[in-house]
Amino acid sequence: MKKQKSFLTHSITLIGIFLLIFLDQYTKVLAKGYLMGHEDKVLIPGVLSLHYLENRGAAFSLLNGKMVFFYIITPILCAVIAILYKKLPADKRFLPMGCILAALMAGAVGNYIDRILYHKVTDFIYFSLIDFPVFNVADIYVTVSIVVLLLLVFFYYKDEDFDLWLKK
Repeated sequence: MKKQKSFLTHSITLIGIFLLIFLDQYTKVLAKGYLMGHEDKVLIPGVLSLHYLENRGAAFSLLNGKMVFFYIITPILCAVIAILYKKLPADKRFLPMGCILAALMAGAVGNYIDRILYHKVTDFIYFSLIDFPVFNVADIYVTVSIVVLLLLVFFYYKDEDFDLWLKK
């Protein structure tokens, strides 16, 4: 029988999501204040720098200028994430999946706030070693969550785990 997550578990998850969103938004405010209109801040020469960029697309400037698409798709994706979280068993085995869903939610909401308020997303982290596109903290949440999700799906969870979770 599947155990239900407690109010405390839901509360901790919500607090975690809000803290991640706050961190994302705070770093974007700092980027606007200290980087916009200024020279790049080199953290590790030839490897990592802070470079202000306004992005009107998705992560890494994909779908540039398609803001209406993001206004529609982000709430839908957040609803799907919330439903998946709600259906997630309380078993400790699913704790990593709960963390992934929370980080995905925080990343989606963090960038959605920018799109709604400013009609663009502030990016500022540039990994110059491989000329990686400029990104932000919310992008890190999403990217790391997807990588960890793939690792969990391929190496940790079994088919029975997904049956327990998704067939409720």
